[in-house]
Amino acid sequence: MVLAELGGRISRAIQHMSNATIIDEKVLNECLNEITRALLSSDVQFQLVRDMQKNIKAIVNLEDLAAGHNKRRIIQQAIFNELCKMLDPGKPAFTPKKGKPSIIMFVGLQGSGKTTTCTKYAYYHQKKGWKPALVCADTFRAGAFDQLKQNATKAKIPFYGSYTESDPVKIAVEGVETFKKENCDLIIVDTSGRHKQEAALFEEMRQVSEATKPDLVIFVMDSSIGQAAFDQAQAFKQSVPVGAVIVTKMDGHAKGGGALSAVAATKSPVIFIGTGEHMDEFEVFDVKPFVSRLLGMGDWTGFMDKIHEVVPVDQQPELLQKLSEGNFTLRIMYEQFQNILKMGPIGQVFSMLPGFSAELMPKGREKESQAKIKRYMTMMDSMTNEELDSTNPKLMNESRIMRIARGSGRQVREVMEMLEEYKRLAKIWSKMKGLKIPTRGDMNMRSRNMNAQHMSKILPPQMLKQIGGMGGLQSLMKQMGSSKDMMGMFGGGDS
Repeated sequence: MVLAELGGRISRAIQHMSNATIIDEKVLNECLNEITRALLSSDVQFQLVRDMQKNIKAIVNLEDLAAGHNKRRIIQQAIFNELCKMLDPGKPAFTPKKGKPSIIMFVGLQGSGKTTTCTKYAYYHQKKGWKPALVCADTFRAGAFDQLKQNATKAKIPFYGSYTESDPVKIAVEGVETFKKENCDLIIVDTSGRHKQEAALFEEMRQVSEATKPDLVIFVMDSSIGQAAFDQAQAFKQSVPVGAVIVTKMDGHAKGGGALSAVAATKSPVIFIGTGEHMDEFEVFDVKPFVSRLLGMGDWTGFMDKIHEVVPVDQQPELLQKLSEGNFTLRIMYEQFQNILKMGPIGQVFSMLPGFSAELMPKGREKESQAKIKRYMTMMDSMTNEELDSTNPKLMNESRIMRIARGSGRQVREVMEMLEEYKRLAKIWSKMKGLKIPTRGDMNMRSRNMNAQHMSKILPPQMLKQIGGMGGLQSLMKQMGSSKDMMGMFGGGDS
């Protein structure tokens, strides 16, 4: 994933500092220098990096910190806050309202994925109850209208464009008027891709903006653009009032630091990120969870939201019961595999867990893991109810294994491998036996400490260390209890 290498380097710099016996000026400077190198090699603008280093040094004055202060925690928090500040201009973007027509104009460089992003943006809002429509005002690129038409048809979104009219302003105005009459409340205008050197195209963009009077202008930026990001983004901002940024191709291997520079240049927030070619590979961008995942600190709230989305409400109390009993069957494993696949790309889900960074799940491996889960599920489709619901490992004898292999068209060794995976997961699941899951709003100190002790036995040592040991785990439990606690997500307590 884009920025995975950057996140890995910053995490290692922080980890190296944390392992030092004494935190002094030398250790702090080494840590900040490594972070500076990581940001510069990821194409973040020099001025931004220099300002960040200066700000952290101003916040972390080692001489002023008393002996009792946790210097590591203060430095980590300062780095986290400064990275958040880089990505957050401090002002929210315009939010469209249902039932009231909003005009959104998309601008960006050629090849940034702007037309695809328009459809993703429309599709996202359509699922949330809006009535979107697409207008193709790109008369410069051959095939632009065909592409938009194809995407819109697939997503069942109304569209407007012309094969004969060459004036983009006329098309944009006609399209907007047409969809206003049809009571569409989100009218998206796609414009021609351009470079800052092309003065004529910038003039055209200004004319489209003046004629349609958009409520929001979104700058679409390819994450692989590199050092040119700042200048290009600034050129757009000077021509039209850019109010938000969408960063595309975040699933690639580009350095991606230009995305940080674009926010600084436009003084506008990133509102979405594109994480793949498919229509639903489009995420709402939230600064703190993103930086948290970037640094390998996880995003519990995002992870729990994902679980809440995929575990049906009527199954939540049942899953809760099974969790506390510690009984793990092949049927439960099958159901959890189904839920994992519904959550989206595995690497993306894993990056929400503390201790995992996007580097741990390289792009090739992610597809491999997904394919393996599907293979396991095919094998389980050839099992009887007795086999799926049994907790007795001895039930799976040689003749049963051979029958499952024949029925699923797989090798015997693959079935054996799947059963080994089941035993491994059953061992982890059994450790959760007796885990007390309080009702929502009842996450008191005692239950938090008890659960933290329980979780510390389940988590791998590397993950526990990354979280910050027992103290870090207790503070995570506190965080989960105060926001959208894990317990409520699984149906614990009143809704």
